[in-house]
Amino acid sequence: MLIYAGIDEAGYGPMLGPLTIACAVFSVADHDPALGAPDLWSMLRSGVCRSRGDRRGRIAVDDSKKLKGVADGLVHPLRHLERGVLAFLPEEAPCADCAALGAMLRAALPETVWYASRSPLPVGQTPEEVVIARSMLRRALERAGVACRLMTCEVIDAGPFNQQVAMMGSKASVNSCAVLRLIDQVWRLWPADHPRIVVDRQGGRTHYLKDLQASFPEARIRVLDESPELCRYELVEGGRHMTVTFCVEAERRHLPVALASMTAKYLRELLMLRLNRYFAALEPGLKPTAGYVQDARRFVAEIEPAIRRLGLRREALIRSV
Repeated sequence: MLIYAGIDEAGYGPMLGPLTIACAVFSVADHDPALGAPDLWSMLRSGVCRSRGDRRGRIAVDDSKKLKGVADGLVHPLRHLERGVLAFLPEEAPCADCAALGAMLRAALPETVWYASRSPLPVGQTPEEVVIARSMLRRALERAGVACRLMTCEVIDAGPFNQQVAMMGSKASVNSCAVLRLIDQVWRLWPADHPRIVVDRQGGRTHYLKDLQASFPEARIRVLDESPELCRYELVEGGRHMTVTFCVEAERRHLPVALASMTAKYLRELLMLRLNRYFAALEPGLKPTAGYVQDARRFVAEIEPAIRRLGLRREALIRSV
């Protein structure tokens, strides 16, 4: 059995809203790891595709930036992200709201007042459509001998984000530490199965040995590759093994990374819906924001009266970098 995991983030650059880092873990019953990563898009093609407009109605799994729609489109902008994330959730229980989704993803959701409203799910389709998608996916997974074993997400909102940046020195370090915590979680859950973990690589960095050694000081680490395209390391500790790959545009090549990208983006967007709802109630006519720097500055300027009136902590709302 192959344990095949992907990690990706959403919200690294914005000024408002959380940084979310997600991990999706699959098991593949009959695959020789020596052959490289399996093509899960091909293995699951009866129920999964890459395109939002598939004529067969299959579930789109791809980079979250390609699946999120526009606000004034014909369908809800989160429809395709939501369909994929809710279909793949390993738990059978219905996901009634954002809090339930957070629990299923083992995500500690922020407790600040602007996230307090309830967000019933699904937001972009009917519950019946989600049930149909889950049923179609389940058949595809069973035929292929594949299972989605875990979907999890770490949420770092502006306040904790600012504190961690101050302590670690950069937002890159905050993101890297979260990624390493997820890697450790996978290894702890499947210590005897030599998990293969793929991480979407940000920027031009091509060396991760020091970070891995600091996080896993007891492990012997062998560098398998360090190139402009990917960095790959094998870790051995006692009787357990793990291979970690940091790959450019990993969401295009590895379905678990694409699903992690979708999960991180979907949860962040649901939290941004709450944030926008809270401030719109305080400032009627306020245009929503996605949290990215230029528009976030406009948004913060417009909610400034509410911030002062209610004594809201700016460092808990607005990121420092």
